[in-house]
Amino acid sequence: MPEIPENAAPTGVRHQVIGVTTLAAVLLYLDRICIAEIAKLDSFKTELELSPQQTGAVLSAFFFAYALAQVPAGWLSDRFGARRMLPSYIVLWSACTALTGLATGFVMLIAARVIFGVAQAGCYPTAGSLIKRWTPLRTRGTASSIVSFGGRLGGAIAPILTAWLLRDHLGWRWVLVLYGSSGLLVALLFWSVFRNSPGEHSRVNQAERSLITEGDTESHSHSDLPSFPPLLPLVRSGTMWLMCALQFGINIGWVFLVTWLPTYLQDVKGVDPKVGGLMSTTVLFAGIVGMLCGGPLTDFSTRKLGVRWGRSLPLILCYAIALAAYLTCLRLESAWAFIAAASLVAFVTDMSVPAIWAYMQDVGGRNTAAVFGWGNMWGNFGAATTPLLVPLVLEKWDGNGDWHEAFLLFSAGYLLAGLAAVGINANRKVA
Repeated sequence: MPEIPENAAPTGVRHQVIGVTTLAAVLLYLDRICIAEIAKLDSFKTELELSPQQTGAVLSAFFFAYALAQVPAGWLSDRFGARRMLPSYIVLWSACTALTGLATGFVMLIAARVIFGVAQAGCYPTAGSLIKRWTPLRTRGTASSIVSFGGRLGGAIAPILTAWLLRDHLGWRWVLVLYGSSGLLVALLFWSVFRNSPGEHSRVNQAERSLITEGDTESHSHSDLPSFPPLLPLVRSGTMWLMCALQFGINIGWVFLVTWLPTYLQDVKGVDPKVGGLMSTTVLFAGIVGMLCGGPLTDFSTRKLGVRWGRSLPLILCYAIALAAYLTCLRLESAWAFIAAASLVAFVTDMSVPAIWAYMQDVGGRNTAAVFGWGNMWGNFGAATTPLLVPLVLEKWDGNGDWHEAFLLFSAGYLLAGLAAVGINANRKVA
């Protein structure tokens, strides 16, 4: 390979790295969301002899495994490097996707879903860590928004693609085998493009290395690896506990949009299921747009205000708007007016995500993936809590069936997140 002149313009390997990481995020959500479409099939439940309770257990097993494995999976990436671990995670969850299609009964199915959750837990913490190593401080938010967009895109296409394949082309088993097989190609592509740091990549010139480290005082070398997960520093970090409360709170409010929204539209607003599907898609699309806007927003704020308020202020504003939008829902009679308010919630929530990613990159040091996993774990606990709380709130306090009490719960989540955002400080590193 010819040598790259060191006085040349910066090479663009960092863009390729972000590109293949975004592709991994698409696959992450494609494999995660497709099971919901498959679990509705009579053939799925009949062939595996599943009761409704067992079907629910299959769907929920992922979330608990995913939440609990966040920190260990992130630490493994900090310890052994993203180039080794992310392809391993992709291969493992892809194998479990295929094994789900080959399952012969409940026990095999639940085992595959638990291991699937453990493997997927490592993706976003690893992605957050490699973004820190491969992008300049001033563009970390934008890079984070692009990778996060990949996840939202995968989640959006999963129901449509899976339904199309099931209806016209393949049985549910072969759909899962197809998805699992595609993961092997993504893992191979990531391995070929990515290195643990720009200094280890033969196609990165000095200009690109200097650009990546501009404004960042931390080393981007993959030496001095952590021996143990940073549990004590995480427990002792007040600003990280605020970040955990923030992620827990936003998921209390946000998860309604991807779980109970269709039920609310049908039961409360009287919307036809087909129109309800269009409305739900509109809400999710608003989130995708917000995700793409959030990266440039936090990068701009950081350049103007520094990392302390450049990370915190966009979060405060986003959650204040989401809180107001949910409270407005208490007075909205029109279903489409409600969808406009829900779309605003989705837009500002996803717009805040790149600032969250960038914050954890700022404070994580050599443990960035483990720190990312810690925050993500608490966020997923919030996501798991809402589907359980909503029926309880409706049964105990919603006497007239208008769901107002549930919307007060969602609003409280954003209030908690906004208050926590005031206190987070990206200048305080996790030791």
